[in-house]
Amino acid sequence: MIERENGRPSRREFVALGVGAFVVAATPGIIRPKRRLIRRTVPVMGTLAEIGVVHRDERFAQGAIDAAIAELRAVDRTMTRFSDDSEVGHANLEAARGPVALSGATAEVIAAGLRWAEASEGRFDPTLGRAVEIWDVGHRSAPPAARELRPFAGARLYRSLELGERGGEPVVVYHDPAIGLDLGGIGKGYGVDRAVRSLREWGIHDALVNVGGDLYALGQSADEDAWEVGVRDPDDASRLVATFRISDRAIATSGDYEQYFEHHGRRYHHLLDPRTGEPRETGIRSVTVAADRCMTADAAGTAVFGETGEVARRVIAGVDRNAELLHIA
Repeated sequence: MIERENGRPSRREFVALGVGAFVVAATPGIIRPKRRLIRRTVPVMGTLAEIGVVHRDERFAQGAIDAAIAELRAVDRTMTRFSDDSEVGHANLEAARGPVALSGATAEVIAAGLRWAEASEGRFDPTLGRAVEIWDVGHRSAPPAARELRPFAGARLYRSLELGERGGEPVVVYHDPAIGLDLGGIGKGYGVDRAVRSLREWGIHDALVNVGGDLYALGQSADEDAWEVGVRDPDDASRLVATFRISDRAIATSGDYEQYFEHHGRRYHHLLDPRTGEPRETGIRSVTVAADRCMTADAAGTAVFGETGEVARRVIAGVDRNAELLHIA
């Protein structure tokens, strides 16, 4: 990966294949005949997903995009905490009373979340769903009462979630009623990985999947070069704070600038600090991580948001030495 120092595009034009934290460069002037970027944007996982496929056959590319979107929607249906019918929703209703069966996919994501929780010493905690519900930063204008947050502050609830097997099938049990599973900090990245796998199964070699701040660049862009991805400035969406050239790699950005409210001069965002049960107080606005899998980049960015570069690199290396911290803003 090569980061351009001034954070600005040169010969490339940054076009509208980019939502959330990222924009992606294309070079229409040198796209070869019959090989072009075919793209679509759909709402899914509480955000916008953009999928772009470089191919000569638009009908075939659209079929591949359909399959990738179906994967994203399947992950959303299974792992959202916003529906009692999902596996996560069912667990949040019943797992404090006894074992709840899971699919292998959901168990895989929970297991990865627990690894990140341990490696980060609780900085990442996928069991804070009830605290996230209390904060509800998309609808609040003032913080909740301190007494509502006491069950979560420093509780390390992830250690009270048991992931095991019964009859050869995965099950989950909550040993603390304060647990509420929330895979929002890792499930979106897993969904991107599933979408990319689907594109590969269709024989697609060059594509890009961007779901909010979680992105995977497959192969090359339409000009047969690495994809060039720009990270938006948290304070000015029309500017870039960094650009990277990537191929067959994932990047994810976590930031405080899309889901938040302000009260008495403080910004209360959606990234909670498990040590306090409150949004993390930090001068850092965003962090960008690269990894071989988008699930890894997604969880890593959430886990190290607000930390110094030294701490962030140590935490990331403790889980995946192929992952790397790219940028802090």
